[in-house]
Amino acid sequence: MKNSLDKYKNIDKSTHCIINQKDEFKVLYFSNLNTENELFKINLQDNYIQLFFCLKHTCSVAFNMEHCAINLSDTDSNMVYFKDKEMNVLFNLAPKSELICILISVEYFHSLFSDDSNYLINFASFNTNKPIIEPKEINPTIRLILKQLTTKNINGKLRSIYIKGKIYELLSYYYSAPENTNTESCPYISSEETIGKIKEAKQIVIENMNNPPSLNELAKQVGLNIKKLKSDFKEFYGVPVFTFLLNYKMDLAKSLLIEKKYNVNEIGAQLGYSSSSHFIAAFKRKFGITPKKFSNS
Repeated sequence: MKNSLDKYKNIDKSTHCIINQKDEFKVLYFSNLNTENELFKINLQDNYIQLFFCLKHTCSVAFNMEHCAINLSDTDSNMVYFKDKEMNVLFNLAPKSELICILISVEYFHSLFSDDSNYLINFASFNTNKPIIEPKEINPTIRLILKQLTTKNINGKLRSIYIKGKIYELLSYYYSAPENTNTESCPYISSEETIGKIKEAKQIVIENMNNPPSLNELAKQVGLNIKKLKSDFKEFYGVPVFTFLLNYKMDLAKSLLIEKKYNVNEIGAQLGYSSSSHFIAAFKRKFGITPKKFSNS
């Protein structure tokens, strides 16, 4: 029996890609100028917050299977999140329809909604293992920004800057809270008690970054069992505890190198590395360049 997905065309992402900002977001644009429905397929290899905006007529977007689909008209958008790291996204575009798809990495999405060292708080739904599928009507302001994303009037190097600015503008309107809401966290927030304990755990590992506690010790200090600490920390901040700490130390190293007050050996010692070679190796793994070359550049 022929696979039902064979009729979907694997797209050449470059022909549909408006922008691909590595490790942050991708924007894809689909337009069906034909008289029959067109079927496209993309394969995702990582977790993304997926935003879909229908600009004209109707279309549907399915996930791995055709029956697991959302239907969109020209006034609709939808935010989708699955925990699956790999999936096929299936697009069915009616004639004369247009669709914009924005894929945002989970870690980067978190950073947009937190003032805590560019890391963040979590979707409440992450804890249920259920997908998030949230429809929203496209208001006139968002519709205008979406149209501007497809403009051909801006070319060359300025186009990339223009598109990035429009994406940030779009997200600010899409996730804007009501005026009477006073929150600085991700718009899908978990319980305040859990948030407090996870933020406390983060602060403990930062304050003790040269000699951080074990996960067992950390769990006891904040009053969570180790399983919940590991799972909730990763979901709230996008990465496991010690990956978070490594990222924090590497970002701090970059700041110290830019200041040029300390040499590489001194910075490595400040960050708790037993030798400068260990620090240099960790920095190069993270950024693809040695601390010295980074400082010189």
